[in-house]
Amino acid sequence: MAFRGLDFLPHGTKFPFISFRKLSFALSSLALLASIGLFTVKGLNYGIDFRGGTLVEIQTEGTADIGSLRSKLGSLGLGDVQIQQFGAPTDVLIRVEEQAGGEEAQQAVVGKIRSALGDGVTYRRTEVVGPTVSAELITSGTEAVILAILAVLVYIWFRFEWQFSLGAVAALVHDILLTIGIFSFLQLEFNLSIIAALLTIVGYSLNDTVVVYDRIRENLRKFKKMPLEQLLDLSINETLSRTILTSVTTLLALGSLFVFGTEVIRGFTFAMIWGVVVGTYSSIFIGAPILLYFGVKRDWSGVGGSKYKDPTVGKSA
Repeated sequence: MAFRGLDFLPHGTKFPFISFRKLSFALSSLALLASIGLFTVKGLNYGIDFRGGTLVEIQTEGTADIGSLRSKLGSLGLGDVQIQQFGAPTDVLIRVEEQAGGEEAQQAVVGKIRSALGDGVTYRRTEVVGPTVSAELITSGTEAVILAILAVLVYIWFRFEWQFSLGAVAALVHDILLTIGIFSFLQLEFNLSIIAALLTIVGYSLNDTVVVYDRIRENLRKFKKMPLEQLLDLSINETLSRTILTSVTTLLALGSLFVFGTEVIRGFTFAMIWGVVVGTYSSIFIGAPILLYFGVKRDWSGVGGSKYKDPTVGKSA
């Protein structure tokens, strides 16, 4: 007996995605403007990685008394000290702002915290980042994201056509800006792990978009006379089951990490969950419909002028 692959949606789905392009473009434009506005006005809640300072993760013997911890550390004269309980009632994160005096002053903070808290506390993690390093990390992180987008632009240009390349980059920029916007709105900590999440989102969104583009390219060869809007709808529907199945299985894994994982990876996991959702949306409602405005060649014959000729070419839809 032949095994039949799993279809997440009924075979032959004909949902008119392209007819919603004006609505999706309008909603995305508003969301992008809101994201840019939030970033400009509120900015991001940069973590120790980018601001410089000291982070100490501790575990108390019993339920952590946040008020007592604030009282003990507030008297040390360290400036802004943030104390946050997370995960188990015994787990606490302590963040101390960057101290004047360079690396030695940063290192001295850890000693002062240990002296103030005394025994009965287990130190699980300590991170110290100086101002010079934090500035370099911001620059390097920004460059990494921009270079990733430019690499995608070149790759899609050679793989398909310039119209597809611009569509893929538009979808990627859309996903990254919305991710930055949600972090600015919720004031979640933005650190190096979020930069890693942004780069991962670029890869995930690109993979989703390329799958749809591959089917569009195949159908452009196959259905020479089919109106482009109808052809785009056909291509999206033909790949819809794969797209949703991939997204759902990825979200299940990420959801488990978000709920049961530690505070260290929670920001990264949230960014990935958000990225998968907006990446799936942009592949369907941004990357594909935008080709209607850029236009595509109906006599596309492959990369580098390939002489490949599909046997179905010439047949009407």
